[in-house]
Amino acid sequence: MQIKEIQEYAQIRTKARAYLCYIMNRNISNNIVGTDISTVLSKLDSLYQSIPKAEVIYALDNRGVQITPNISKFKTLKGVGEGENRADRAYYYRTIDEHRCILTDPYPSLISNKMVVTASFPIYDEEDHILCIICVDITLENILKMVHPSSVDSFSGFISKLAYTSFSVALAAVSLLLFIKGISSFLHFGLDLSSIDINEIFKATILLTLSLAIFDLVKAIFEEEVLGKEKKQEDQAGHQTMVRFLGSIIIALSIEALMLVFKFALTAPENLQYAVWLIVGVSFLLISLSLYMKFSRQESKTSKKKR
Repeated sequence: MQIKEIQEYAQIRTKARAYLCYIMNRNISNNIVGTDISTVLSKLDSLYQSIPKAEVIYALDNRGVQITPNISKFKTLKGVGEGENRADRAYYYRTIDEHRCILTDPYPSLISNKMVVTASFPIYDEEDHILCIICVDITLENILKMVHPSSVDSFSGFISKLAYTSFSVALAAVSLLLFIKGISSFLHFGLDLSSIDINEIFKATILLTLSLAIFDLVKAIFEEEVLGKEKKQEDQAGHQTMVRFLGSIIIALSIEALMLVFKFALTAPENLQYAVWLIVGVSFLLISLSLYMKFSRQESKTSKKKR
C-alpha cells in the first residue's frame, strides 16, 4: 500500500510541514542569543514528548554532522548516530539552501527499512547564522495518521477498503453470472447452425457486454480503492473508477447501438430512428467524458504547480 500512502502524502504534505514546524517552534525557538546551543539541545526530550509518533529525533551542526545521540523509543535507534556526517542528506542541504523548516519526500530508512519522512528545523544565532538543525524522522504511516485521519491505514480507511472489497466481490459474482447466462443462451443450439435464432444471439451479446462492463468496473474499483494502484500515466487526472465506469458504459452502449442498427435494418426499418438516437446519446456521453478528463487534467497540473 506504499504507493497509495505516497499519493496521500503528496496531497497533505503542505499541511504536514506546517503542523510539524509549528510543534517544533512551540518547543524550541529558532533564534537564540549567543552561540551556546546546550539549552536548545536540552529541550529535545520535551520535543520528543510532543511528537509521540516520531521514530527518532536528533540534531546536526552547521556542517551536517550529528551532534547528539538519537532520541527514540526503539532499541535499535536509541543512543546511536552521534558523529555521523549527514551533509549529503536532503533534509540537511535543503534546509541550508531554503533557510527554513522543510519536510522531505518519503525515503527508506537505512536502519528500520521503513518509508520515513524527515522534518528539519534550523536554529539561528543573532546574526542569522545556522547553529544547528533539529531533525525529526517519522514513518510515512504515522505522518498520515497524524495529519490525515482518513488515511488508508486509519480505522475509517480500513472500513472503506473492506466495503470496496465486498462490493467488488459481489459485482464480480454478478459479472460471472451474466457471462454464464450469455454463454448458455447460444450454446444450446449446438452445431445445428440452421436452428440459431438471431434474437437469442442479440440477447447473448447484450449479456456478455454487460458482463464485460461490470468486470472492467470491478477491476478499476479494486485496483484504485483497495490495492491503491498507481496511475499508469502521470497526466491522467480525475477519479479513475468513474472514468473507467463511464468508459465501460460508452463501449457497451456503442455495441448495443450497432446491434440495433443491424436488427432494425433486417426486421423493422421503421425503427432505425431509435438506434440513431442511441448513437446520439453515446456521442454525448463520450463528449462529456472527454471534457471531464480535460478539465480534471488542467486542475491537476495547476495544483502541482502550486505545490
